Amino acid sequence: MAKDLLFEIGLEEVPARFLRAAMEQLEDRTVKWLEASRVAHGEVKSFATPRRLAVLVRDVAEKQTDVSEEVKGPSRKIAQDENGNWSKAALGFARSQGVDPDSFTFKELSGVEYIYVTKNSVGVQTSEILAEGLNGILTSMTFPKNMRWGSYEFKFVRPIKWIVAMLGSDVIDMEITGVKSGNVTTGHRFLGSTAIIPDASAYVDVLREQHVIADVKERKDMIVSQIESLAAEKDWNIAVKEDLLEEVLFLVETPTVLYGSFDPSFLEIPQDVLITSMREHQRYFPVLDKKGQLLPYFVTVRSGDNRSLDIIAKGNEKVLRARLSDAKFFYEEDQKLQIKEALSKLESIVFHEELGTIGDKVRRIRRIADNLASKLSVSAEAADSVSRAADICKFDLVTQMVYEFPELQGVMGEDYARKAGEKESVAKAVFEHYQPRFAGDSVPSTDVGSIISIADKIDTIVGCFSIGIIPTGSQDPYALRRQAQGIVQIILEHKLPIALSDVFGIALSVHEDMRVLKRSGSEISKDLNEFFSLRVKKLLSEEQRYDVVDAVISAGFDHVVSVVSRGQALMDAVNGTEDFKTIVESFNRVSNLAAKAGKIAVNPELFTEAEESKLHEAWLAIRQPYEAAMESSDGEHALSLLSGLKEPITGFFDSVMVMAEDEAVKANRLALLSGIDRDLKQYADFTKLVW
Repeated sequence: MAKDLLFEIGLEEVPARFLRAAMEQLEDRTVKWLEASRVAHGEVKSFATPRRLAVLVRDVAEKQTDVSEEVKGPSRKIAQDENGNWSKAALGFARSQGVDPDSFTFKELSGVEYIYVTKNSVGVQTSEILAEGLNGILTSMTFPKNMRWGSYEFKFVRPIKWIVAMLGSDVIDMEITGVKSGNVTTGHRFLGSTAIIPDASAYVDVLREQHVIADVKERKDMIVSQIESLAAEKDWNIAVKEDLLEEVLFLVETPTVLYGSFDPSFLEIPQDVLITSMREHQRYFPVLDKKGQLLPYFVTVRSGDNRSLDIIAKGNEKVLRARLSDAKFFYEEDQKLQIKEALSKLESIVFHEELGTIGDKVRRIRRIADNLASKLSVSAEAADSVSRAADICKFDLVTQMVYEFPELQGVMGEDYARKAGEKESVAKAVFEHYQPRFAGDSVPSTDVGSIISIADKIDTIVGCFSIGIIPTGSQDPYALRRQAQGIVQIILEHKLPIALSDVFGIALSVHEDMRVLKRSGSEISKDLNEFFSLRVKKLLSEEQRYDVVDAVISAGFDHVVSVVSRGQALMDAVNGTEDFKTIVESFNRVSNLAAKAGKIAVNPELFTEAEESKLHEAWLAIRQPYEAAMESSDGEHALSLLSGLKEPITGFFDSVMVMAEDEAVKANRLALLSGIDRDLKQYADFTKLVW
């Protein structure tokens, strides 16, 4: 009869950020052990609270599954001598399998006879192997940080306080670090007590009676539901950030949502500062009105019931007041700091020991940004804003507010720059040059912010590449992949008429002039091309087929807007009518023969067939509008023009013998195909498409 298996590890308070991964690891290791041990089972469910990790396995079989396994040995030729006696090889095989040679059978495999032996393994009672198995699961678990306690050598995320190990109603006898397993769990620290679990299947209900909601999803649903009810009741917009919700989820055992208030005078501070202080220091959810403006309230989650919530709220309000008072002090003190003075302090902050100080980086950003602005032919006013924004983009790094909350860099810079009288375009660019900060974040909304953002990011990438810091595998300590992706996104979003090679060239030139390059420019440029090709490929792959991506990337990715436009148009065509397949087939016939062409120009006077002239004329007719479409990154129109060559190409191959006996005629026909193929290859390598 199948029984449920329960394994609970009671701990001192575990950091919230460790718990989900630990819970999933416990479940994964338990499942793998059961499978490796041939123990059949039903649903597996894992649990986690700040003081426990647990796994409950339904319908665990009473004994291991019996196994009958057929093992192949040496061939008959090797196993027996000419008299039919067993050889040393055969006898050795018998010993290794724990069988008598008399149990050997012969089977033919690929025309050769081999010894086979059938091994039967009878499963033992599950209860006999659980203690060792659970002990192995526990001791094999890994965590970002471990600790030792007492005189024990064993390390775990936090000291183990109790262990529950049960198969049905039976306790599995095991011990680790002096803690013996049992059937007694511990409830909520203040509202609950110890409790006996009569049967493994009763685990969740027993804990519920002790004011512990063990199921993580149930706890999360309770928090979200209570927040939504409070928001509806008060007509509030409670800003629930997913990462904060995840953290709060693992800080409580029985969640109860409550709210408090703070002095409205604090609203004079930028709301980003208040929100960050509430979230980072107190794990509070901010409250906004329908227009997104901060209100003088906060929402928090208590680990307990709804008794004395007013007292709990007062205590939280007192703590928050102290935090917000600190923020107000930092904010007021920062405004006394002149931007010029702040910039001078950047000279003493090291960006990287081989790349200089933040001050050095700012000077490189300024030169790169100025060159980018010139390349993009921005207005004189915009160029001035680019220069000033580049000069001051990092000044807020020395402010007290950013020191306290590093995630506010750029946010405070924009506010302080505006208050210092900087132009709006400059102040906004100080914030925007950090965008996009993470996957899914917005790109800068202004041209000035976009230029400074690209300059900052390419300076970091080129600088790191120049000293040999190039991401490999999962290692990317300077977030270079994210920064490269950001550059690609900005160019695409704003349809900036600039090639990636121009961006690389400008940055490399500045680094070389400022004597920062530690490797040759050509080597770095090669690495940059490979690195960015993967970023563009990743961007295209989010919406396009792999073969379409390969086809357009092969034609070049230097112009990001163009390659995306070509990829989308080609994807639409591939998913469109069946007729496009025949168009591609005609293109590929051209490409196959074009490879045989020499380097000569087409001479219309050597045409001997009408279809040659028709194809040549059709090609010439589309060339100018095709080049214009490619220049303007209009992939759809460019592909439409190329597709119009299908009939002339088909007519040409139906009527013309390309490999003519007359060498001049043959060379001229190949030259015609080669010219068309060059234009095709500017768009995509159509031979890479898969049907």
